[in-house]
Amino acid sequence: MSEKIVCNVCFRHCHISEGETGFCHVRKNENGDNVPVNYGLLTSIALDPIEKKPLARFMSGSKVLSVGSFGCNLRCPYCQNYEISQATLSDSRVIRLSPEELVSAAKNERANGNIGIAFTYNEPSISYEFVRDTARLSKDEGMKNVLVTNGCVSPWVLQEFLPYIDAMNVDLKGFTEDYYKWVGGDLSMVKAFIEESVAAGVHVEVTELILPGHNDNEEETEALAAYLASFSPSIVLHITRSFPRWKELSFEPPSTASIMKLCRSAMKHLKYVVPGNV
Repeated sequence: MSEKIVCNVCFRHCHISEGETGFCHVRKNENGDNVPVNYGLLTSIALDPIEKKPLARFMSGSKVLSVGSFGCNLRCPYCQNYEISQATLSDSRVIRLSPEELVSAAKNERANGNIGIAFTYNEPSISYEFVRDTARLSKDEGMKNVLVTNGCVSPWVLQEFLPYIDAMNVDLKGFTEDYYKWVGGDLSMVKAFIEESVAAGVHVEVTELILPGHNDNEEETEALAAYLASFSPSIVLHITRSFPRWKELSFEPPSTASIMKLCRSAMKHLKYVVPGNV
């Protein structure tokens, strides 16, 4: 009987039996190897405005070919894309594109304003091999690469694709350990991810989705902004309204006025604060 493997792609360190997948539904024990079952399998592909990632200060007015697969290493109860992020391979309708085929598709969209490829919709970093392989080819073709991520992966995983990423939006769920316990993540890992990416010269923007009664505290928002400003006051912070989704269906979305109040708190430290979904 084959032994379990320990996956070290993220903080969970799942013990995975032969033929099974870990918490994320992506990392699989295949004859003792830790492989991503969704390599090259896409559930979503669309030519999106760059502002939709969201990126407010990176090649504004351009478009980017956005692709996603299935799976995630978090279980945020309010997940906006739960239909694919929380899905398994058997749940998903997919198309298969190799890195070469995806880069070719991105090149074909240049005439429509495309600047490159965005890895988004589900959590791309848990299948870092596909991000790395595709982004490297895309970079060779003179295109830009964008990552939309929760940042909850081990430092060595980040290094696999960081040299090929031009811009990213990191979904920083909240700024307390208690909040991250609620969504099942690791705040210190996300902070390290952000800091390393900024130090590498990547254009980094951060989004905090506001959940009433959870992370809508002005002091917390100001602390988050001060933290980001401590190494780059030019980081863009998106403070975004949430809406009832998945398992969190009973709350009232935060008001526009409350979002703007949080933005003013953040602007005590940051140059660029963008309200979202207002």
